[in-house]
Amino acid sequence: MARSYLFAPNDADVVTTRLIATAAQVTGFMKGEPGVARAGWYRPGGDNADFMAQLAQALAANYPAAGPALWAVRLWTNLIWQPAYLAVIATHIHGALPDLDQISQQRRGIYVDGYRLVPGAQSQGSVEERIALAGAQLKTMSTRLLDEVNVQARLRPLPAKRLLADRILSLMVWLSQKRRDLPVAAVQAYCDQWLATLELTGQGALETIAAPDGRQMLIVKRKGCCLDYLLDPDRLCASCPKQDNDLRLARQSANALAELG
Repeated sequence: MARSYLFAPNDADVVTTRLIATAAQVTGFMKGEPGVARAGWYRPGGDNADFMAQLAQALAANYPAAGPALWAVRLWTNLIWQPAYLAVIATHIHGALPDLDQISQQRRGIYVDGYRLVPGAQSQGSVEERIALAGAQLKTMSTRLLDEVNVQARLRPLPAKRLLADRILSLMVWLSQKRRDLPVAAVQAYCDQWLATLELTGQGALETIAAPDGRQMLIVKRKGCCLDYLLDPDRLCASCPKQDNDLRLARQSANALAELG
């Protein structure tokens, strides 16, 4: 789409700070600040070889028995979660989209937690136009990231796609909880567009369940696996596709009801 701007470049500091503050408020855990990348931080499209090697080494040292499959998954999920959250928050809550390529990310041991965002103009347009733009940016970012991950540990494209789909699906469920004004059908339509833009259609889905009072709730039906069972075989995520489907539905329904209350 042709890019139009909601905020002029000379307002960039104010609106960037506003977006970062919104992300912190609605999540309770995103830690961001405006500015360029600090030394040693991950930058999309930058020279991230040392960052990736250090994170891979930290994961291997912390989870030696889990093996390189888990290390690869954690490299991937560590570096995609903050951009994905920011894309969804900017698109659906803040109402304008920054250039996601201007994000940098901080490593804290085996985790990537904390980011900086270079102030800049933010794109407006309809929600659908913002999804298209944000999805295109995330797709480019994830393509580069997969190459970087594979320098350290093997991660095939299909599992990577499914893990990214899991993140988007979970964020759409999260959005439905934060934006109670949005009908379930609208969230499902947004989700379909996100997945299509990212070329992830068919790699997971949203399911609708009914609360005891008749209200509709969304849960995730995943195809991807985070491999956390390699750390503890007796504990599976509530949405894990490896467990019995009735058990998955029961566990996710209980979680959704807890959020609804």
